[in-house]
Amino acid sequence: MGTVQGSTQQITLSRRLSGIARYVLLAIPLLFLAVFFLLPLGLTILVGFFERAGFWIRPAFTLAAYQAFLGGPRLFVLQRSLFVAAEVTVLALALAYPMAYFLSMHVRPQVTRTVLLLFTVPFVVNYVIRNFSWAYLLSRTGPVNRLLEALHLTAGSLDWLLYSDFSVLVGLISSYMPFMIYPLWLALAGVDRRLIEASWVLGAPPLLTFLRVTLPLSIPGIFTALIFGFVGSFGESAVPIILGGVGYQLMGNTITSALDVLNYPLAAAMSSIVVVVMLLFLAAWYLLFDVPAFLGKIVRWRV
Repeated sequence: MGTVQGSTQQITLSRRLSGIARYVLLAIPLLFLAVFFLLPLGLTILVGFFERAGFWIRPAFTLAAYQAFLGGPRLFVLQRSLFVAAEVTVLALALAYPMAYFLSMHVRPQVTRTVLLLFTVPFVVNYVIRNFSWAYLLSRTGPVNRLLEALHLTAGSLDWLLYSDFSVLVGLISSYMPFMIYPLWLALAGVDRRLIEASWVLGAPPLLTFLRVTLPLSIPGIFTALIFGFVGSFGESAVPIILGGVGYQLMGNTITSALDVLNYPLAAAMSSIVVVVMLLFLAAWYLLFDVPAFLGKIVRWRV
């Protein structure tokens, strides 16, 4: 009897310790999220309602910073940033989806992992250095202009290759398109091949099978890729400065410009609006798609 009671107590104690360990493990990421995301975000939103006092700021519940942003020329910057981010996202998706489709459907898994690993190699280099490399490649005396002249495709150097919308698009797409490939590949690799084969058996041509089976099943990956591309390019600051030239304003470098002149409330107000836009996208993704099922694919792939 005493042995049974001892075993029961040990099992109960083990379950309690296991429960405590789960709460501790859960507390670590929650604490990290609270300290490094929620606290700075709360302070940013709070500072947006402060007012300037010389070289410093002071608490005051005022909407002056938001009015200065939404009622001034910086609103055009917001509209332009939204347009550029949408443009970059669509173009990057048009490039990333075929790559992800080919890797998931027509390439052996070992080769796919190698190619996906190669997409991470550029990120070993600092992103500022990568953008300066693009500035050299697209400059008047850079390799691209020289190659076009050597092939007699142009009579002289093309000025619009650098410090233009084109160079900003190139920089943003090269920066964020690799991030879009991974969720696309993940979604396409998780498509049940039996559904595709069933479509073929029923006589559907490849294009119809893609439109009716593969594409709908890969929509969660497409939406995730859209978030990665849009959110990243919407808040980018280095690319418009390095590849857009003087006066090329997007939200990222406009916020840094406000910080340079010590206008912290204005920078906080603009940052808050950018964060709200990003959170709206994340909330839409969470509400529209089965997130646990999507993350489950990652777990299965890692296993």
